[in-house]
Amino acid sequence: MKITIPNTMQAIQLSQIGHDFCLAPAELAVPKITEQQVLVKIEYVGLGALDEKFAQIGTPCWQYPRVFGFDAVGTVVDAPKGVHPKVGTKVMWHNDISTPGVMSEYASVANYALTVLPEGIDLAIAACLPTPGMTALIALLKLQLNEGDSVFIESGHTCTGQLAIQFAKQQGLVVFTNCIAGQQELLKSLGADAVFEQGVCDLAQQIQRNYGYDGVQGVIDCTGEHTNELISLLQFCGRVSCIAGLSQLDDALLFKKAPNIGVVSLPGAWLAKSICAQQRMSFLGNMLVESLMNDSLCIHNHELISFDADSITAALKERIHTRHGVFQSIKLAQ
Repeated sequence: MKITIPNTMQAIQLSQIGHDFCLAPAELAVPKITEQQVLVKIEYVGLGALDEKFAQIGTPCWQYPRVFGFDAVGTVVDAPKGVHPKVGTKVMWHNDISTPGVMSEYASVANYALTVLPEGIDLAIAACLPTPGMTALIALLKLQLNEGDSVFIESGHTCTGQLAIQFAKQQGLVVFTNCIAGQQELLKSLGADAVFEQGVCDLAQQIQRNYGYDGVQGVIDCTGEHTNELISLLQFCGRVSCIAGLSQLDDALLFKKAPNIGVVSLPGAWLAKSICAQQRMSFLGNMLVESLMNDSLCIHNHELISFDADSITAALKERIHTRHGVFQSIKLAQ
């Protein structure tokens, strides 16, 4: 199947990082592919936590301006002979942080990191899944919990938190979480056994008094802002999965709890040049797609964003300032 590919494409570039980050439109050359890459015509781009973070702080491996964005779905339009997936295949992926991003009409992608999408899947929803979904799955895997164990998921209202709650319940875990005001009923509908409002100071006592747990076996630390308080919820030698890096830890608390601490980093799979880790993202993508297709994964709030710099900037700033848990995807013009 021969597909006509233009020489240039429209893209959104990050030209300045910081609280006053700047996104701007650009017309760029369509990227070329290597022998282990395919060219994808992008249909939707997910907007989420990594976009919030890196628009503000960037990373040393970037030069500006650069095409922004991490998660996308689209159709393979060019591939070397014999390389899978073939032309015409719908795919989803989490992008290599060291290469140009995915807020563009076309992207060249390592074929082994792609997840093939089945017919009938909602592409706009699928685009929102790679970063929060893979992060939630890896965070739970690092905890190594067994059916019947308990886990505390910080900030359950975030996209990662919502997905982590659902995957934790599928594993048979008892789920405690906290959230901003007004999100309690949503998290209960996703399966959380108990939901606390953020800022409660006596969580450990409340969990013990009301639910009989003298500490939980695992914690997912979503923000990195209250790591010491979360470690205090653990049983001795409990496990913590840190999604947002490590804060300054209390030595006395570490001595008392002896926690097993793991760090989750999707971009690290690319920066470490670990082919195994990159292939694993394809496997995790398959798990996400399967869950979405069999209706075991609920996405309650979803918004479509226009493919223009002003709309994307406004959506990102709203996410940063409100920390809401709305799944958002950018629809590229077809």
